[in-house]
Amino acid sequence: MKGLMALPPSLDLDSLRERLLAGDRAALARAITLAESKRADHRAAARDLIDAVLPQTGTAIRVGITGVPGVGKSTTIDNLGANLTAAGHKVAVLAVDPSSSRTGGSILGDKTRMAQLALDPNAFIRPSPSSGTLGGVAAKTRETMLLCEAAGFDVILVETVGVGQSETAVADLTDFFLVLMLPGAGDELQGIKKGILELADMIAVNKADDGEGERRANAAAGEYRAALHILSAPSSSWTPPVVTISGLNNKRLDAMWEKVVDHRNKLTATGEIVKKRRAQDVKWMWALVHERLHQRLVGSPEVRKQTAEAEAGVARGESSPAAGAETIATLIGL
Repeated sequence: MKGLMALPPSLDLDSLRERLLAGDRAALARAITLAESKRADHRAAARDLIDAVLPQTGTAIRVGITGVPGVGKSTTIDNLGANLTAAGHKVAVLAVDPSSSRTGGSILGDKTRMAQLALDPNAFIRPSPSSGTLGGVAAKTRETMLLCEAAGFDVILVETVGVGQSETAVADLTDFFLVLMLPGAGDELQGIKKGILELADMIAVNKADDGEGERRANAAAGEYRAALHILSAPSSSWTPPVVTISGLNNKRLDAMWEKVVDHRNKLTATGEIVKKRRAQDVKWMWALVHERLHQRLVGSPEVRKQTAEAEAGVARGESSPAAGAETIATLIGL
């Protein structure tokens, strides 16, 4: 396999690939770490590994799950995932935690918030810092998703930060975009971004607990249905439903998942799933091109020095932003 000569002898990609395809969890964790590495040789090895296992990917149901902090994403995923593994599925949760804008540090607490799945042999939780990536998706979420599929996981749940950033990145990763909402819409509905509702394949109003919680959730669901009625659906084959659930009490989560499967079946029959994934692959390609350009800017000490000088010149008002951009572009041959 290509790339082996650039790697330390302890890292045998052929062996790693075989173990990964056999469902070895340690091999999966190591493969993801390889993909997330910033070392050039590791990046090259990760590309070779993903190319080698690509034929064994693509069959999983990929679901992006977003919602504001406090909506109950992790609790809902924990119970939903437990239901799915009990039904015979293998579930991978790619949980992206907020990162500090100053240090890049992350809480990475999802394994403690998903107590059932953390102990489930048929589940795999991979927390990773968002590192400021737009949309709350870690930089290597796409690669991680493919590696999990190669290891035999047939359901991939991508939990996003959900802190008001553009969620377009989530829709560009997954087949189904689930938006969790809090009950008590009313005035809160005014603060919901139209773009998120347009991307949603389903809205689930969480915390529909017994009594008052159920009543408030039903009222909120009515508001969201009215909002969706005037927006364009993501697919002509699918009208986004609005459901009420209780993630904490595992209430109606099975019915919610049935709608995800129904969506999958309908869009598979029309060929939309394949078309959507091919379009996502093209966007992924361009994202990797942008990443390589960025690496050119930060990879060389001399380029970093000249970039800093150009930046300082703009900050002091000695040159225009356009002139600074031209200087930086010239450094990387653009």
